[in-house]
Amino acid sequence: MMAMTSTPTDHAVELLSGLNELADAFQSLRTSEEVTRFLRDLCTLPELEALAHRWQTARLVDQGVPYLEVASRVPTSTATVTRVAQWLRHGTGGYRLALERGKDRA
Repeated sequence: MMAMTSTPTDHAVELLSGLNELADAFQSLRTSEEVTRFLRDLCTLPELEALAHRWQTARLVDQGVPYLEVASRVPTSTATVTRVAQWLRHGTGGYRLALERGKDRA
């Protein structure tokens, strides 16, 4: 059964069994290299590719790149671009938070 919790953006986040523990594992890592190593152990190559493509898509959509151009540059489907854009605009705020923090580091 999934529980719901609120984020600072007042959007519900579905809590899957083990999701908090996974988030805690990510939070315990200290460097980008450590996160990369953890992701490689955790995910298959196709899963990593899908995650990387979604993140690239979110960054390009946030920059205002047209959807068809995003789909050809990443590469991914326009359906994925649309889905990522929807989550970017109306999701739980995770994409937005990561994008903003990335800009702060740049």
